[in-house]
Amino acid sequence: MIFKLTPEEQQTFDEILRPLLNTKKVNDMKKFIQHGTISTYDHCYEVAKGCLHFNRKYKMGADEAVLLKAAILHDFYLYDWHDADRGKHNWHGYIHAERARRNAVRHFDVEDEVQMAIYSHMWPLNLTRVPRTKEGWILCMVDKYVSFYETVFCRKSE
Repeated sequence: MIFKLTPEEQQTFDEILRPLLNTKKVNDMKKFIQHGTISTYDHCYEVAKGCLHFNRKYKMGADEAVLLKAAILHDFYLYDWHDADRGKHNWHGYIHAERARRNAVRHFDVEDEVQMAIYSHMWPLNLTRVPRTKEGWILCMVDKYVSFYETVFCRKSE
């Protein structure tokens, strides 16, 4: 756990994300490892907490519903990118944002603003997908921070 939400932040978090967090599809993310020992679900959950906390702490003024939905679904690609698959996942860093966006539309019919934030969260790896909204920038930066933390401090014991 990287981010600790205030009671007010936790209430907002729960109110906005409860409908998504209670679905089988979102809970399916618990089956896949993201970084080290962290599941994709736990990674997205932590990124969502960080996005809300950052938005409020620094008075960014982002739309919290858009921000939180995008954060919880930004890695909603539903596969284990570590699995051997004849090279299909070699391009995971470049392609998973689009797959997550498509899955978010297919399963939850998310609005365009949520899609845009999901689609651009891998900038600058995807150089042409520059975030264009506050929500996109916050998601992009918090995701990098959480990913770094998980990769360095949540490694599997060899």
